Amino acid sequence: MKSPWSCSDWVTVAGVPPARCWGMRGSGGVKVSGRTNSPNDCASNASGPFYVGAMTDQLADFDLRPMRFGDSTYDVYIAGSGPAVVVFPEIPGITPDVADFGRRVIQAGFTVYVASLFGEPGKAFSGRYAGTTLAKQCVRREFLAFARNKRAPITAWMRSLATRAHRECGGPGVGVVGMCFTGNFALGLTVDPAVLVPVMSQPSMPFAISKKHRSDLHVAPDDLAQIKRRVVDEDLCVIGFRFTADRLVPAERFERLRHEFGDAFIGVEIDSGKGNEHGFAKKAHSVLTAEYSAEPNHPTNQAMELVLDHFRQKLQP
Repeated sequence: MKSPWSCSDWVTVAGVPPARCWGMRGSGGVKVSGRTNSPNDCASNASGPFYVGAMTDQLADFDLRPMRFGDSTYDVYIAGSGPAVVVFPEIPGITPDVADFGRRVIQAGFTVYVASLFGEPGKAFSGRYAGTTLAKQCVRREFLAFARNKRAPITAWMRSLATRAHRECGGPGVGVVGMCFTGNFALGLTVDPAVLVPVMSQPSMPFAISKKHRSDLHVAPDDLAQIKRRVVDEDLCVIGFRFTADRLVPAERFERLRHEFGDAFIGVEIDSGKGNEHGFAKKAHSVLTAEYSAEPNHPTNQAMELVLDHFRQKLQP
């Protein structure tokens, strides 16, 4: 049965100009450094019960469950009620910003499963912490960080987690959010019938070490063909976010996604070039976490609302 909405509807919902799905290009952003958080921004609660000082999130509002699928076991932090949204964090791991993203999803009426695949859960971001974590993950066979047109072994565990979350929470299916190092996995997991909302936030793999790597989607060809069939047959949309000056997420990757999925790809590119309206730094990277602002007209908040509205339409019966 065809859905009464189309992928382009999400642009209107989020307040983005409806001319193109990627019409947020040039809309700007804000500086992270020195920003003032809104009272509605979960991240502003740095003195609340979830934190020790302002640097470590105790994740006390999440239940910790080690989950073993196949030969692999990873900790998963679970909280909320309602249909499931599975979150795979960016490098260096479940930072306070990632946890706060999960809390915003929980507040919208969902159960969040945040997988701890690397790093120290709750530890705040720093350049050194991110660098050492990244160096360790780059050589792990599970992720195939430099491989093109491949299905990474870690996706078997990820898919099992999505299936378990769907079984435990019910509803039509689950949402999956991948960020940075895990961003492309949200697309690859859409081979699973349970995954109805794939969100790729700054998808950075495979690393852009060649021209062909820049446009690669880190998905095996047979998986991509299956995902494209699902998108057509089930009226699914693929959501992607990047900053325009982000060298970790080449523009060619989003062009490839548009080529593969057409109007079913909602590609939001936020201006971080020189002189951009809201003062994003050239190195701006994390749309839904570190760069997030709860200001209503801010492009990262519009991106967040786009994701939440998509979850509501597809996951809530």
